[in-house]
Amino acid sequence: MLEFLISLIPSTATIVVVVCVLWAANLVLQKHATKHIGVKFRNQMIMVGLTFAGVLAIILVLPMDDARRGQLLSLLGLLLSAAIALSSTTILGNAMAGLMLRAVRSFRTGDFIRCGDHFGRVTERGLVHTEIQNEDRRLTTLPNLYLVTHPFTRIRASGTIIATSVSLGYDVPRTRVEPLLLQAAERSGLSGGFVQIKELGDFSVSYRVAGMLTEVKQIITAGSRLRAAVLDALHDAGVEIVSPNFMNQRVLPDGFRAIPAAAPRRARQAVDGSTVEEIVFDKAEEAETIEALLQRRAGVVEQIDELAARCKKVDDEADKKRLEGELNRLQSTADTLKRVIELRQQRSSED
Repeated sequence: MLEFLISLIPSTATIVVVVCVLWAANLVLQKHATKHIGVKFRNQMIMVGLTFAGVLAIILVLPMDDARRGQLLSLLGLLLSAAIALSSTTILGNAMAGLMLRAVRSFRTGDFIRCGDHFGRVTERGLVHTEIQNEDRRLTTLPNLYLVTHPFTRIRASGTIIATSVSLGYDVPRTRVEPLLLQAAERSGLSGGFVQIKELGDFSVSYRVAGMLTEVKQIITAGSRLRAAVLDALHDAGVEIVSPNFMNQRVLPDGFRAIPAAAPRRARQAVDGSTVEEIVFDKAEEAETIEALLQRRAGVVEQIDELAARCKKVDDEADKKRLEGELNRLQSTADTLKRVIELRQQRSSED
């Protein structure tokens, strides 16, 4: 009995060491994540690797003969092979898809993406899933395997095309319509506006007006603003807007047009949608801000390390005091950024 208990000491000690190492590694990686951006995924992979190594270490020190140990290792290898073989429908499949998305760098936190029926801003990129915030402010979790097996579109940070369509009767000349639509695109704040004729219907002509939006964070507001500008431009010019199957069966006087009375310019500008994106994509905006703050703090920490190294090599007291003052200022900035980041991360995690 005593010999059996003594034989358990190495394996018990190994288990305790493995648990302590995993716990300490998790604490270190979490602390490191607050100072650097884009390390969450890497930290998760490190923890997976350490866990696998810990399991192997425990198996190697278990009190058993070599034959049974070999069988146990073979079983572990078989389970791992089976998991990889079934990865297309398991958590491991999503993890592999996450690795692929990281490798190709298709998008980052804060980007607008569309995949199938899902559209929104990326708020979080994890090992097995990606979280986006949609136009209704709701959070949608997409498995990474879904993103890999379905084509998705990313809106480029440099700008995107905003467009809308409108149907007008054949009695309105094209040469009159196109300048009005271009004027509407310019009024809405779009650059490089252009007009296309999309369809010649039985009762009307379908026009498409579009332009470049450089500030993609205002994508929802820009679309609404463009449609409002089209309405104003056409109504101000006395152009009647009709649908492809417009049919008026009301008894109306001759010359009647379905155009509302002109509203004062001030009344038209009363509805301001400039804060729509701030409300709808608040978590995505917060995630992008946190990444920017982490990146800024990492730059400050790097400057602190460089100045500290220079300060050790300086012999002149005046230069040394100047460098120490600069170090204190940078350290204060780094501490302030750390507090702001921790506050924002806490507030984001509570949502």
